[in-house]
Amino acid sequence: GTTGRPKGIVRNAMTPAQVQASLELRQLAYGIEPGMRALVNAPLYHSAPNSYALALAQVGGTLVLEPRFDAERTLQLIERHRLTHAYLVPTMYVRMLALPAEVRARHDVRSMRMVASTGSPCAPEVKRAMIEWWGPVINECYGSSELGYMTLLTSEQALRKPGSAGRALPGVRLKILDDDGREMPAGTPGLIYIDQPNFADFSYVGNEKARAAMERGGLKTMGDVGYLDDDGFLFIVDRQADMVISGGVNIYPVEIESVLHGMPGVADCAVFGIPDEEFGESVMAVVQPMPGAELNAADLQAELRKVLTSYKVPRRIDFAASLPREDSGKIFKRRLRAPYWEGTGRRI
Repeated sequence: GTTGRPKGIVRNAMTPAQVQASLELRQLAYGIEPGMRALVNAPLYHSAPNSYALALAQVGGTLVLEPRFDAERTLQLIERHRLTHAYLVPTMYVRMLALPAEVRARHDVRSMRMVASTGSPCAPEVKRAMIEWWGPVINECYGSSELGYMTLLTSEQALRKPGSAGRALPGVRLKILDDDGREMPAGTPGLIYIDQPNFADFSYVGNEKARAAMERGGLKTMGDVGYLDDDGFLFIVDRQADMVISGGVNIYPVEIESVLHGMPGVADCAVFGIPDEEFGESVMAVVQPMPGAELNAADLQAELRKVLTSYKVPRRIDFAASLPREDSGKIFKRRLRAPYWEGTGRRI
């Protein structure tokens, strides 16, 4: 799992129809096509880059594998091998965009036709900057190891619907439900429930209760909170487990992180809840500045107040030269959060 201890997932045998349908979905999500030349520099023990590499092998494409991600080397490889496809995650976009302008201009990326991005949501400003640089080749999917891919957002759609995770892929049933199973109207957040018939059902090894708890009426949830707009586009608000409850008000860190990502000098950030005697929890941010950038908490808080309600503005902002990350680039937020809750006798 990308956010905790590894989880054992046993999938039932897929029918021939499911095999064909899942292949077609991967072609849509990844842009898989014969003759493609693709780059993977995310760890192959994660399900998405692994299935990406296997899908490419099935059509006889060329795969360039890297042991780890390096921003400028990625640009060098695209130019040297005239790569057409890549599997990248949002953190990689941020690091490439942080390269000096003269370095970015030095490399020709016009051969790229399709970039698949999954794993974590991409800040709208980051995605727009990548599209302006690479062209309309950046595509994002929402999915999970258990349920496969569920939505797709193209570059054109991202510019029309900034912040969206896309629309349901063919055959996927997607609903937003409250805690009592009632379907939520457009624009109202709730738990995201999915029926993905193109993948065989599954069970968790030794954790049948967790498997049973995620299902409601044939739909399954991964615990993510989101809403659908009037056009059926999904917007993911946050993970239910990451939500901060301050003074009885639900606060979603992703919203705050998205604004911080768009601020000059911010390379990356993590927002989470810490103990507060008065409100139960208060919002804290840890910000990683770009090299050479001078940031201070008061200025960032003032900028956040221009676009966020006051209770969403982090009461505390710390700075770190780097944030703890998995090999995939995703931030280990629980490592940042845990020290503040030690000895409190509670987790929220």
